Amino acid sequence: MCRNIHVLHNFEPPTTDDEVRAAALQFVRKVSGSTHPSKANTAAFDAAIEEIAVATRRLLDGLTTNAPPRNREAEAVKGRRRHEQRMEREVRIRTATA
Repeated sequence: MCRNIHVLHNFEPPTTDDEVRAAALQFVRKVSGSTHPSKANTAAFDAAIEEIAVATRRLLDGLTTNAPPRNREAEAVKGRRRHEQRMEREVRIRTATA
Protein backbone atom coordinates (compact mmCIF):
# COMPACT_ATOMS: atom_id res chain seq x y z
CA MET A 1 0.00 0.00 0.00
CA CYS A 2 1.15 3.49 -0.72
CA ARG A 3 2.53 5.02 2.47
CA ASN A 4 0.97 8.38 1.62
CA ILE A 5 -2.55 7.01 1.81
CA HIS A 6 -3.70 7.00 5.40
CA VAL A 7 -6.57 5.38 7.26
CA LEU A 8 -9.57 7.68 6.99
CA HIS A 9 -12.20 5.77 8.95
CA ASN A 10 -13.30 6.47 12.51
CA PHE A 11 -11.72 9.81 13.32
CA GLU A 12 -12.95 12.64 15.47
CA PRO A 13 -13.55 15.08 13.87
CA PRO A 14 -14.69 13.05 10.85
CA THR A 15 -12.62 12.83 7.70
CA THR A 16 -13.06 15.85 5.45
CA ASP A 17 -13.80 15.80 1.73
CA ASP A 18 -10.36 17.35 1.17
CA GLU A 19 -8.71 14.38 2.92
CA VAL A 20 -10.78 11.96 0.84
CA ARG A 21 -9.80 13.75 -2.37
CA ALA A 22 -6.12 13.79 -1.36
CA ALA A 23 -6.23 10.03 -0.83
CA ALA A 24 -7.95 9.56 -4.20
CA LEU A 25 -5.25 11.70 -5.85
CA GLN A 26 -2.47 9.62 -4.26
CA PHE A 27 -4.18 6.41 -5.39
CA VAL A 28 -4.53 7.62 -8.99
CA ARG A 29 -0.92 8.80 -9.03
CA LYS A 30 0.27 5.43 -7.77
CA VAL A 31 -1.84 3.39 -10.19
CA SER A 32 -1.04 5.58 -13.21
CA GLY A 33 2.63 5.92 -12.37
CA SER A 34 2.38 9.65 -13.00
CA THR A 35 2.26 12.60 -10.63
CA HIS A 36 1.27 15.01 -13.41
CA PRO A 37 -0.62 13.61 -16.39
CA SER A 38 0.01 14.82 -19.91
CA LYS A 39 -2.56 17.18 -21.44
CA ALA A 40 -3.98 14.21 -23.35
CA ASN A 41 -4.55 12.29 -20.10
CA THR A 42 -5.69 15.11 -17.80
CA ALA A 43 -9.42 14.48 -18.30
CA ALA A 44 -9.10 10.76 -17.55
CA PHE A 45 -6.84 11.47 -14.55
CA ASP A 46 -9.26 14.05 -13.09
CA ALA A 47 -12.32 11.86 -13.74
CA ALA A 48 -10.66 8.94 -11.95
CA ILE A 49 -9.84 11.12 -8.93
CA GLU A 50 -13.46 12.28 -8.67
CA GLU A 51 -14.89 8.76 -9.08
CA ILE A 52 -12.55 7.34 -6.46
CA ALA A 53 -13.29 10.21 -4.07
CA VAL A 54 -17.04 9.62 -4.41
CA ALA A 55 -16.63 5.88 -3.86
CA THR A 56 -14.36 6.49 -0.87
CA ARG A 57 -16.82 8.91 0.72
CA ARG A 58 -19.66 6.41 0.15
CA LEU A 59 -17.55 3.70 1.79
CA LEU A 60 -16.64 5.83 4.78
CA ASP A 61 -20.24 6.95 5.27
CA GLY A 62 -21.41 3.34 5.17
CA LEU A 63 -18.90 1.90 7.65
CA THR A 64 -19.83 1.36 11.29
CA THR A 65 -17.73 0.50 14.30
CA ASN A 66 -17.99 0.07 18.04
CA ALA A 67 -14.40 1.25 18.53
CA PRO A 68 -13.81 4.70 19.97
CA PRO A 69 -12.84 7.36 17.41
CA ARG A 70 -9.15 7.74 16.65
CA ASN A 71 -7.17 10.79 17.61
CA ARG A 72 -5.37 12.38 14.64
CA GLU A 73 -2.44 13.62 16.69
CA ALA A 74 -1.88 10.21 18.30
CA GLU A 75 -2.02 8.51 14.88
CA ALA A 76 0.50 11.03 13.51
CA VAL A 77 2.88 10.25 16.39
CA LYS A 78 2.55 6.52 15.69
CA GLY A 79 3.26 7.14 12.01
CA ARG A 80 6.39 9.17 12.77
CA ARG A 81 7.55 6.42 15.14
CA ARG A 82 7.07 3.77 12.42
CA HIS A 83 8.99 5.96 9.98
CA GLU A 84 11.88 6.39 12.42
CA GLN A 85 12.01 2.63 13.03
CA ARG A 86 12.07 1.99 9.27
CA MET A 87 14.93 4.45 8.83
CA GLU A 88 16.88 2.90 11.71
CA ARG A 89 16.47 -0.57 10.13
CA GLU A 90 17.68 0.73 6.78
CA VAL A 91 20.75 2.31 8.39
CA ARG A 92 21.54 -0.96 10.21
CA ILE A 93 21.17 -2.92 6.97
CA ARG A 94 23.38 -0.50 5.02
CA THR A 95 26.00 -0.52 7.77
CA ALA A 96 26.00 -4.31 7.98
CA THR A 97 26.45 -4.73 4.23
CA ALA A 98 29.10 -2.02 3.88
